[in-house]
Amino acid sequence: MFSSAPAVEGASSAGELAASGGPPVLQIDDVCKCYRLYDRPEDRLKQMLWRARRRYYREFWALSPMSLTVARGEALGVIGRNGSGKSTLLQLIAGTLRPTAGHVQVNGRLFALLELGAGFNPEFTGRENAALSGAILGVSRAEMQERFPAIVDFAALGEFIDHPVKTYSTGMYARLAFAVATALEPDILLVDEMLAVGDVAFQQKCISRLREMRERGLTLLLVSHSVDAVKSVCGRAILLDGGKMVASGSADEVTDEYLTRLREEMNTRIVQELALPTRGNGRTPTLEGKRRYGTGHVQLEHVTLESDDGRLAQVFRFGERITLRVAYRAQIDVDQLSVSFLVRDATGVDLLGTTTFEEEVRLPPLVAGAADTVQLRFQNRLRPGSYGVSVAINRVSRRDLTDNVLFDQIDAVVAFEVIGDPRRPVHYKFHEPVEIVHG
Repeated sequence: MFSSAPAVEGASSAGELAASGGPPVLQIDDVCKCYRLYDRPEDRLKQMLWRARRRYYREFWALSPMSLTVARGEALGVIGRNGSGKSTLLQLIAGTLRPTAGHVQVNGRLFALLELGAGFNPEFTGRENAALSGAILGVSRAEMQERFPAIVDFAALGEFIDHPVKTYSTGMYARLAFAVATALEPDILLVDEMLAVGDVAFQQKCISRLREMRERGLTLLLVSHSVDAVKSVCGRAILLDGGKMVASGSADEVTDEYLTRLREEMNTRIVQELALPTRGNGRTPTLEGKRRYGTGHVQLEHVTLESDDGRLAQVFRFGERITLRVAYRAQIDVDQLSVSFLVRDATGVDLLGTTTFEEEVRLPPLVAGAADTVQLRFQNRLRPGSYGVSVAINRVSRRDLTDNVLFDQIDAVVAFEVIGDPRRPVHYKFHEPVEIVHG
């Protein structure tokens, strides 16, 4: 279950998993990392001379005391902003850093993809570095010879496999490192933003390989800024902020929390930069969805789905028109408003949506306390199933969206079902026009 406190619950649930399938692959007990920061070079010498009698440094806790259990075969995502402690955590697990306090126990063969090119000798060829990596993990030369064709095939380096890796681009480094790591089939694999340096095709190839290995029992710790990658590969995730674990739970829940925090911080910054009034941060209690965020200066009040005859509806057939009616109220004098909607399927995949700004429908300005309504109509081209609708209202005046202010957004505020004859072929039209009626 999702927890916004340090993840004692998440760790215990993983521990129960481990207990049912043998000892956990990874056990972290109250591990932390503190660095000493010196303002001047000479302060280091003074500290050596005075030792504990005086302090010439400031403490920086890159990672606060943390406990975590990872079961065999589990895929754990680690997310957070830059500087939150993600890489520090993986380096402590990999053994490249020593903890200030606490204990890390790894039960099994571990391979870490941390800094790009780490573990490779730049003077060696790709072939020689692959053999070196295998020797470090205790893989025999004969076994490496058997696995090498799979490495060459996945890395797709061509003749560069026999060139020194110092001549490689960052993408070539990543392809070789990932190919070697997965071919060696370790018990636990640490991946720190390695997928970010490759192209889209390489990223998809890596994600598919990680899924395959996870099904065969690989234990994975994946650090990534891509919430899609974490949700696609990992069943569980933790969120780090300022060196602390602030959330633990399913990958969907934790990534939602991460995005919510990012949006709220961006909104706060934009409100300060644009000098918007601080009033209007209340929330309309009668309209709730899965998640709600925004500055609150303009609030969504009613969101309904209607059929062609104007009646409220929650079930539609393929081919029918759906009307989304959105009512909103301003808490301040405001202009340049834009209403948007997004339809997602039951797995969270975005299917269709638009904004009044993109459709070039200008909404009138509002004074504080005034309300307005907009209707967005679209043809239902969705297969039978369940769908959710997210709605937002922003202030947008530029095409580059640099002045975008999110006033209110509610995820999954309304839901609907699509029914139809499954024997009837469905023809998708991806650019179905949306009709917008103001008032």
